[in-house]
Amino acid sequence: MAATVVSFVSNHLATLLREEGSLLGGLRQEVQLIKDELGHMKAFLKVAEAKEDDDPRLQEWINQVREAAYDIDDVLDEFVASEIQSIKSRIKNISGGRQRYQVEFGIDDRVTGSSTMNDSWRYSRDDALLVEEAKLVGIDQPKQHLISKLLEGHDHQLKVVSVVGMGGLGKTTLVKKVHEDPDVRKNFPVRAWVTVSQACDFPKLLRDLIWQLHKDLDKSVPQFIESISTAELKEFVKDFLQQAGRYAIVFDDVWDVEFWNEIKFALPEGNYGNRVMLTTRNADVASASCTESQDYVYKKEPLSIEDSWTLFCNKIFKGNRCPAHLMDVAKAVLDKCDGLPLAIVAIGGLLASKDVSRIDEWEMLQQSFGGELEGTGELERVKRILSLSYNDLPSHLKPCLLYLSIYPEDYLIKCKRLMHLWIAERFVKRREGMSIEDVAWAYLRELISRSLIQVTEMFYQGSPGRCQIHDLMREVILIKSREQNMVTITTGQPMTWPSEKVRRLVVHSILRSSKLLKVLELGGEKIEETPTEIFNLLHLTYLCLSDTKVKRVPKAIGKLQHLEYLNLGNTGVRELPVEILKLLKLRMLIVFQQVDPSDSDYGFHGFKGPSKLGGLLALQVLDTIDASSGSIIVKEIGKLTQLRVLYITQLRREDGKELCSSLVNLTSLQELGDLPSGIQHLSHLQELGLYEISSRMMEKVGNQKEDSEDYRRIAHIPEIVIGFYADDGEWRIRRLWGKEKKTILA
Repeated sequence: MAATVVSFVSNHLATLLREEGSLLGGLRQEVQLIKDELGHMKAFLKVAEAKEDDDPRLQEWINQVREAAYDIDDVLDEFVASEIQSIKSRIKNISGGRQRYQVEFGIDDRVTGSSTMNDSWRYSRDDALLVEEAKLVGIDQPKQHLISKLLEGHDHQLKVVSVVGMGGLGKTTLVKKVHEDPDVRKNFPVRAWVTVSQACDFPKLLRDLIWQLHKDLDKSVPQFIESISTAELKEFVKDFLQQAGRYAIVFDDVWDVEFWNEIKFALPEGNYGNRVMLTTRNADVASASCTESQDYVYKKEPLSIEDSWTLFCNKIFKGNRCPAHLMDVAKAVLDKCDGLPLAIVAIGGLLASKDVSRIDEWEMLQQSFGGELEGTGELERVKRILSLSYNDLPSHLKPCLLYLSIYPEDYLIKCKRLMHLWIAERFVKRREGMSIEDVAWAYLRELISRSLIQVTEMFYQGSPGRCQIHDLMREVILIKSREQNMVTITTGQPMTWPSEKVRRLVVHSILRSSKLLKVLELGGEKIEETPTEIFNLLHLTYLCLSDTKVKRVPKAIGKLQHLEYLNLGNTGVRELPVEILKLLKLRMLIVFQQVDPSDSDYGFHGFKGPSKLGGLLALQVLDTIDASSGSIIVKEIGKLTQLRVLYITQLRREDGKELCSSLVNLTSLQELGDLPSGIQHLSHLQELGLYEISSRMMEKVGNQKEDSEDYRRIAHIPEIVIGFYADDGEWRIRRLWGKEKKTILA
């Protein structure tokens, strides 16, 4: 982690010296010295971090390097001469420590052994790396057993089936397979899946259940559920289920009996033979919920030796046989996993990154276990295996994984937003010939392939849409994040404001100022105005206020001159002040409002920007600009030559020609949300999104003939997607054609 921080600070220094050297004046020499010292430390750190758990002094030295690097980054933003001099002195002292430890530990910073190999660049678009639950082993027999329990009997009572076992056994995966089985779907037309977790917000959970039930039956959710009490919510759920028909509801990850005692009053007995399934680590919860018969408690056991070996080989060798020279060491490593699927796929993901021709790398891993895991409990053993998987990561991936500690337990993470956060934090290194976003996708795919991140939802084009981390993995990275002062998490309870050294803050219901904060994520919070404290956060690079009730952006936004990412998606903001033009580093600007489908003008509203919007030359994503003000704003778009993604709304017919003239300049454009004439000249366009177009236009685009003029204009675009509200009010996505072959899809 320290190596990564030092790396991106070194890059920042290099950029500063190259592009803004004249502004440094007499400080240029000091900045150059700091950069040189950090360069000496960088290679040494990669090896030192692998040894830090063995020596507290080395660990303390690494902490000093990391904090100094962060402070350098902060000071550079302000060009404070006295602070730069102070930093230079600190770096010199720390550098002396490097030289001492280099001799004491016999570390040669020119040769970094396996760390160098681990840092080698891996980039693949092979989505086969994603973990496919369908290929999990040892699941068929327990799945059939649970299905038979759900379907057996002719009585009309509510029955509960509980799956109990320690973390990492695959309880959730098993129950998900049961819940999605065709026979279960056929017998239980009303279905829902609710994740409970330790920190359960019961009213929020009930609202989520209500939303799922309505969606499953294609009904609109009443607005009043946001304002009624918990007791009224329970009564609403009970009445709804009473009338809905036969239901099967899953409560995943139940931690205590109190939850069951609360939720059971919202579940009617009915006359349909309703079923509830729950997963838990707590045997008392399983027993309390299955009062009718303990036969409905299923204890999930570890995998057999045979199934463990199959899963292990599937993960590492893609289903092929284990090479003979690795057989003994592979079985020794697998033996440490005790049949726990989470441990097996984690250690398998680690070993899959090794060279199978080099037995020494496998033996090093086996030795790193040593006697460390002997005599420990199963749960602690899994955590240590997960820690080992983290320690083996290339240095550029460690901060990316630790960053996931900002999310609450069992949270479904939007992959695109996560990658934007990584980029804002400068965790993502630029690679020649690749956009920074493509590099971030590659980082995500590697963490998935190592089974450290689990994909929960795929985009229509096959990329990960949402993901999450197992709660045991989250416990591991929370500990490491705190140790490294990576993230500060508050809960909204009365508290002492954290140190002014806080750089990443996760707040669920409060906001105060913290001088060095760089990332602020307030998406979905119940706020109606932009908090004024935000505009004192002068180091801010990322600000998200999406899905809030904010309607206005104050002029003070111009103070945030380091801002690179501003997300006001699905807010009430319809116009941005001229001060937005001061944000010369802004890369992503997202401002739109989704309009209710019952509105005659439904679709998406964009924002009206200042007339000189073309001055934001760093802009790469512009979503969604309102072009109703005329040709001036359309001309300005043509100046944004770095744009990759552009969404336009309210384009006037008479400005279509002007837009085409502007689009010719946007040679980096990959995604365009409109269809003007002249689009055939955008030879690099990879995806065309058409959202909320008129029914006439939708019919025209959706019924293309290959000899038509319209078809020839868009035939070069690999993927075309149409988004629209169906008659039932639900948002639908339709692919006109896909990337593999140019056939029109229904």
